[in-house]
Amino acid sequence: MAVVGRIARAHGIRGQVIVNSETDFPRERFRPGAEFFVNRTGRPDDIETLVVKTARFQQDRPVIAVEGVDDMNAAIKLAGVELRVPVEQLMPLPDGAFYRHDLIGCAVETRNGERVGVVAGVEGTFAGSRLVVDTSGGEVLVPLVDAICVEIDPASKRIVLDPPEGLLDLNRRPELKLENRRPELKLGRD
Repeated sequence: MAVVGRIARAHGIRGQVIVNSETDFPRERFRPGAEFFVNRTGRPDDIETLVVKTARFQQDRPVIAVEGVDDMNAAIKLAGVELRVPVEQLMPLPDGAFYRHDLIGCAVETRNGERVGVVAGVEGTFAGSRLVVDTSGGEVLVPLVDAICVEIDPASKRIVLDPPEGLLDLNRRPELKLENRRPELKLGRD
């Protein structure tokens, strides 16, 4: 399952909610009849389906009504819920574009074969993303641009870098060394 949005808060008294969209296709994804899978309890076997009843956009954010949620009290209980869809239902991307969850777990190495680490996350927006790479010396931030990430192969779980001199040392966050990190802080929700 892939996260395509998170319910931010209730909106109004009739059970609508505002969604923080995490998709490049919000108008296609948040439309009447759309189904999302949610887990409100945290138990892995406790998945429920939410169906969009109505949808509109306010300042480019989806405002949706969900079947069975008819008042503000019910809508308030949805705040923070992640809206997920099966990976197979994700929209196709153009060549050279990747979903964040496809990059997480990729081994990162330099062009000369030196191992850098493993992608733990992707930060930023479409216009300015960066890889968060776990290394033996801590987290390293790597701009996700063609000039630096010269080869990205999610199928092989491999990313090859051609970093400018000093980039890997300059963007290191030593306080977040992999071995010192608490397990609950690791990524991998997708």
